Amino acid sequence: MKPSRRSAVAVPTKRPSKRLDREVTVPLSMLREFLDRNHIKYLVISHSVAYTAQGIAALTHTPGKELAKTVMVMVDGKLAMAVLPASYRMDLFKLKRYLGADTVELATENEFRDRFPDCETGSMPPFGNLYGMDVFADERLAEDKEIAFNAGSHRELVRMTYADFRDLVKPVVIPLAAGKVGAHAA
Repeated sequence: MKPSRRSAVAVPTKRPSKRLDREVTVPLSMLREFLDRNHIKYLVISHSVAYTAQGIAALTHTPGKELAKTVMVMVDGKLAMAVLPASYRMDLFKLKRYLGADTVELATENEFRDRFPDCETGSMPPFGNLYGMDVFADERLAEDKEIAFNAGSHRELVRMTYADFRDLVKPVVIPLAAGKVGAHAA
């Protein structure tokens, strides 16, 4: 079976989605309204269901370094977003050292699921500012002109310029990434 081709689609503001074996409404509208209100040009890319950043990158023919994944972290007990290229692993120690935090650890689904009622678990867009949380972005994301990211479901991406993302979200840009996914230390 061939991967689906990337395409721009008109996405309805609400659509049913499975989450914890119950139907929920997953509107792309909050993100779209925010982007539209700020006069941002963006593209919605529809694709087959995929749950991993690497799987999404392959389906949408998006280079792993341009696809941003959102990693939920707990920084001294406070929920935050770390955003890094899909092709890299998160380095929690770098974030801890940069912030001078006592603890930085991956957040569990139970710790963040309810903070994103408009998103399927694990598909949150990297717009922590819309959810009242800090956003830390890896410096590698700034190397590309564009950024693509989950749009709240496991079926859509949004692609926009990195400059617009940076200006809207105002992330703290720091080195967050460790080695590439699948790379083994010698």
